[in-house]
Amino acid sequence: MARFNERFLDLKESYLFSEVAKRVSVFKENNPDRDVIRLGIGDVTLPLGKSVVQAMHAAADEMGKAETFRGYGPEQGYDFLRKAVAGHYKEIGADIDEDEIFVSDGAKSDTGNITDLFSADNTVLIPDPVYPVYVDTNTMNGRNIVYMDGSAENDFLPMPDRSVHADIIYLCSPNNPTGACYNKQQLEEWVDYALENGAVILFDSAYESFISDDDLPRTIYCIEGAKKCAVEFCSLSKTAGFTGTRCGYTIVPKAIKSLSPDGREMSLNKMWNRRQTTKFNGVPYVVQRAAEAVFSPEGQKESKAMTACYMENARIISETMNELGIRYTGGVNSPYIWFECPFGMDSWTFFDHMLEKAGVVGTPGAGFGKNGDRWFRLTAFNNKENTIEAMKRFRKLFE
Repeated sequence: MARFNERFLDLKESYLFSEVAKRVSVFKENNPDRDVIRLGIGDVTLPLGKSVVQAMHAAADEMGKAETFRGYGPEQGYDFLRKAVAGHYKEIGADIDEDEIFVSDGAKSDTGNITDLFSADNTVLIPDPVYPVYVDTNTMNGRNIVYMDGSAENDFLPMPDRSVHADIIYLCSPNNPTGACYNKQQLEEWVDYALENGAVILFDSAYESFISDDDLPRTIYCIEGAKKCAVEFCSLSKTAGFTGTRCGYTIVPKAIKSLSPDGREMSLNKMWNRRQTTKFNGVPYVVQRAAEAVFSPEGQKESKAMTACYMENARIISETMNELGIRYTGGVNSPYIWFECPFGMDSWTFFDHMLEKAGVVGTPGAGFGKNGDRWFRLTAFNNKENTIEAMKRFRKLFE
């Protein structure tokens, strides 16, 4: 009999967002006439920008003509898109070589798949609360996970503990779920810690486009030494509405190297390239042309307009928290608002309470780790009308 990977038994039975969807589905079945507003899963609602759609149409037309048809593309991404991404990094303060850029179908896939490159006996340092994929993928591989506590006392931005050794470090800024952002000095401490420990930072930067504060880094590569120890993951899902279109990119610097037990040099960049050419056939040509358009002047204008709409929603939610005296983080430089559950409730109890009494869906903090048990996440990705109505209903919970 084939042996299955028993590490899957260590996972929670249901992925967080699947459980949320299940509970909402049951509620809708029992209350078919109730209107439900969803501020839970981070899915966007605004359509793709006009220039993006035009680029996708043009690429589709190319695919319908023999002289411009494309078959298999490069697993690393087409040169035109890698060049556009490199140009974007230059604008936000970092020089990245095009052969350090790998186009993917999104940050979620790559933050999980990157674990293929590391030995199972590495110790992984993960913040709590945290995006579940970091924990689940390493649990599947049987790695030792050490948690660092995020709390209101440290603004949900845990810092290095020099007494703890780690080989792999997950950081996310702006953070999902808490909306908190590391500043330059804090990231400098993390880079120093990684270099001291010979560790690799896996830096999830999927929400960098929401940073409006010029003093906050939009890439870890603004930090000296980061290219020797940090892999960065980014996505167009929230930046340009690609949640259903699927395109992102991962930066794997050529300077990140290690030695095998027998003394041979190993390059993480070359290993990731080998992994991708073995297990990945690349992002579709039409999608990559659409992604290229995102980095055009018109595409950037459209993306910034989308971001502004979502951040207006975040402002509306944040103002509600301020009015009610609820402690929270995020809402500025981030589309997430992470607040302390009212009425002394735990997060799943408050989830059910808000759904039943207000018809509003959020995400229980407990799904992001034990430190989230009394906290709750709302997203700014619905439309303005629904966000205003959701906050109107939210206020009524306190009447």
